[in-house]
Amino acid sequence: MPGNISAISLEHFADDGSIPNNVLPVVIYRQAIAGEEVSAEAMEALFDGNGWPSAWRWGVYDYHHYHSNTHECLGVVQGTARLQLGGPQGRVFEVGAGDVIVLPAGTGHKNVGSSPDFLVVGAYPPGCSPDQMRGEAGERPGADKRIAQVPLPKTDPVGGQGGPVIEKWG
Repeated sequence: MPGNISAISLEHFADDGSIPNNVLPVVIYRQAIAGEEVSAEAMEALFDGNGWPSAWRWGVYDYHHYHSNTHECLGVVQGTARLQLGGPQGRVFEVGAGDVIVLPAGTGHKNVGSSPDFLVVGAYPPGCSPDQMRGEAGERPGADKRIAQVPLPKTDPVGGQGGPVIEKWG
């Protein structure tokens, strides 16, 4: 069940010393699900159907953090937000209902402002449960080793067997 993969951007972020980021690009899908069809259930069905089990419904933390043991997929189902990707030295992106952000392991992210109704569905590759790192002293080099060991996903959470995650990360 592929979603819309026609409007994507690939964003690269360098290691800033505290947030490692990744050599793989963040993939941002604009309107992966059409506006009138967006719901938490539709986003969960998209991710689940493409081999990325949906794991939670919530928002994005308002502090810089990353996951060293898994990639993460964020599907916006309601509201809007300004997400800073790449850590304190990163860039801010406006996202809204229907957008999907796929973060390779190690990529910093933070909510720097959102509408009161902002809601996200989170998903991970099968069998993965994220740790939470905050770029604090002592996290690395252990986090770097875990990031290097995270396997490439077998499917794209929006495109399924094809799609930008498979094409650009492979």
